[in-house]
Amino acid sequence: MSKVYKLAIIGCGGIANGKHLPSLKKLDNVEIVAFCDIVEHRAIEAAGLYGAEGAKVYTDYKELLTDPAIEIVHVCTPNDSHADISIAALEAGKHVMSEKPMAKTAHDAQRMVDAARRSGKKLTVGYNNRFRPDSQHLKKLCAAGELGDIYYAKAHAIRRRAVPTWGVFLDEEKQGGGPLIDIGTHALDLTLWMLDNYKPKVVLGTSYHKLSQRENAANAWGPWDPAKFTVEDSAFGMIVMENGATIVLESSWALNTLEVDEAKCTLSGTEGGADMKNGLRINGENQSRLYTTEIDLKAGGVAFFDGKTESDADLEMRMWLKAIDEDTDPVVTPEQAFVVSQILEAIYESSKTGKAVYL
Repeated sequence: MSKVYKLAIIGCGGIANGKHLPSLKKLDNVEIVAFCDIVEHRAIEAAGLYGAEGAKVYTDYKELLTDPAIEIVHVCTPNDSHADISIAALEAGKHVMSEKPMAKTAHDAQRMVDAARRSGKKLTVGYNNRFRPDSQHLKKLCAAGELGDIYYAKAHAIRRRAVPTWGVFLDEEKQGGGPLIDIGTHALDLTLWMLDNYKPKVVLGTSYHKLSQRENAANAWGPWDPAKFTVEDSAFGMIVMENGATIVLESSWALNTLEVDEAKCTLSGTEGGADMKNGLRINGENQSRLYTTEIDLKAGGVAFFDGKTESDADLEMRMWLKAIDEDTDPVVTPEQAFVVSQILEAIYESSKTGKAVYL
């Protein structure tokens, strides 16, 4: 039987309760022993639902980190605090999973990478869309060379009207941006992972505040307050990699379009192409004839599948604990997550300056 790890949650809001805690609770090799939130009753409630016997509650993460029994920390706070909390936890000798994006800025993301290297502890970022069955299968095809040299890709993160109106999502100071850093980050991570290419050369980007100032707008979560909508409502980027490959990234919370896709990618290679728009489809040419194949993801297993039915979040948490237990790299490495932050920041910078950003 593997070791049972003692884990702490910092930030007991929506993402902790919606993803981390329910999936961690299912694992036999982890006990959630500490809960921290600046709003104490949220930490108390989470501890009551998911905590081990005698679980402690904190309102100051620095106090929590002094407990030597805690071995793993999950950071589920707003973007602007990911870096400081993660670095403090690493320096306190804890393994860390930070929610996405890695940090508000590329500089802070680099600080996190450096802290992980100094401490020798593991650091990962919550890019959970890698763990979907379609993502797992497409990754296997890409790694096996089925698509050949992938030289063009699109990263999709488009909502027609789905602006998150709770928490600090609309606060640029807290979040660092809007849909680009919130959902565009997932699509970009997925695309870079499929290409296994983390060497961007030049980035050109645009961002817009075209619909954000409308009163009583139609929205999945009710009308937003234009006075609080300080981030972009949509953003787009073109990234050229050092090897010449091109990636187009599209993101929006509010856009007049019927082409709605989120955390998906389209790939074009020398031997074939793939897209995740309507299930997983592979296309190519065989004996002078074009073909399109729809992959039945229910018929076979995916990477890491062990016969049990798991949600994406369940698989994400299990693989994270497995990496710690077996002392292997996590599925999402800090170096990979840093490049995502680097490109996102370059898109924002390019949008502001009107110039391409060379990396």
